[in-house]
Amino acid sequence: MIKILELFGGIGSPRCALRNIGIPVKAIDYVEIDENAVRSYNAMFQNELKYKTQSVVQWNLKPDILIHGSPCQDMSIAGHQGKATADKGRINRGKGADEGTGTRSSLMWETINIIKQMGEWRPRYVIWENVKNVTSKHMIHNFNRYLSEMQKLGYKNSFQTLDAREFGLPQARERVFTISVLNGEPFNFDDLIKTPMRNLKEFLEDNNDVPEVYNVTQPSVLSAIGKKGIRRATVITDFAYTITTRQDRTPAQVIDRGNGKYRYLTERECWRLQGYTDADFEAAAAVQEKSGRYTMALYKQAGNSIAVPIFESIFKKIILGQTEERSL
Repeated sequence: MIKILELFGGIGSPRCALRNIGIPVKAIDYVEIDENAVRSYNAMFQNELKYKTQSVVQWNLKPDILIHGSPCQDMSIAGHQGKATADKGRINRGKGADEGTGTRSSLMWETINIIKQMGEWRPRYVIWENVKNVTSKHMIHNFNRYLSEMQKLGYKNSFQTLDAREFGLPQARERVFTISVLNGEPFNFDDLIKTPMRNLKEFLEDNNDVPEVYNVTQPSVLSAIGKKGIRRATVITDFAYTITTRQDRTPAQVIDRGNGKYRYLTERECWRLQGYTDADFEAAAAVQEKSGRYTMALYKQAGNSIAVPIFESIFKKIILGQTEERSL
């Protein structure tokens, strides 16, 4: 049985991936401060131990794999290239956190602290996912320092930008995955099992079944359809663009309903485009409250998540030894 520790765990993408490929898993702990995300996580894994909201401070656990996807807003272009943005609800810093005081990105240093607090024992693998901008000139110094700190702890680091479209999902979502291996050969991304992008229609609900509440009605979005730049609304054709925490504001992406009408992606569609099953979505939806026209918590959870099939491919390699060459 594989023991995992999920930091900034969201709705449990790595745990879903392990379940999907048939790996028995024990989540020895799960750390997430968003109450709605915790509620969804518990609903999805209701037959197992339930968790409460908790911050990432002074953990002393022994997982085989540690996964962290620290909040990325300060590292994204939308987050102003690493400049601090206030969000007290997301930040709970412990002693010893380093650069980026007061920013969401500073939480990645909590992961370093947690590993140090484990003493001589270390997780075999540490996996970190973040936005592409983490390697930009604005954030590369923090990224390189993270790699340096992991190296001091005995890890060999590898990183690569992976696109969800390479793993079967019709969503243009590029994220940097950093995999640190303890006292072993660096992880080789080149032979990961990749899957041709599936047809977008498999992920969309029938337009006739989607309520009109999802129709685009805001003049600001309607006027931006077909335009470029920040104030844009792109019509989805072959694949969706990056799923965000909000669908109803520009820059936006919309579905053409015909007759001059457009609609937003539904919450279910966003979850599907991240690789979650309808059963996962329905379990989470049953414990969330609708806010306004939509269940905004479900959009937020999808936008903050990590594409499940990417984890499936990574786990197939590091646990099952399955690579592209063996899959031929």
